[in-house]
Amino acid sequence: MWKLGTLWFSLRKELALAWAMLRNPGTPGASKLAILAAGLYVLSPLDLVSDLLPVLGWIDDGVVAVLLLRLAARWMPSELHAALKERVARRSAR
Repeated sequence: MWKLGTLWFSLRKELALAWAMLRNPGTPGASKLAILAAGLYVLSPLDLVSDLLPVLGWIDDGVVAVLLLRLAARWMPSELHAALKERVARRSAR
């Protein structure tokens, strides 16, 4: 059960970082587009693997979303990404 708690905490931090990246005016448009594409893919009923297959469909959504979020982070200036990541870490430590 503790692994689910760790996974949930990690997911919350990544979502907070993605939200901070979207809201920051210094984030490149390509990064914002990749973040929006990740969100749309997770919410979309059209997937590579159908969500009707419980485990495989969820893994598919997670893998595609993680890859798109990593791509968004790679397209950002490293200083900006580090600053946003630090800000999110400080907020979650409170």
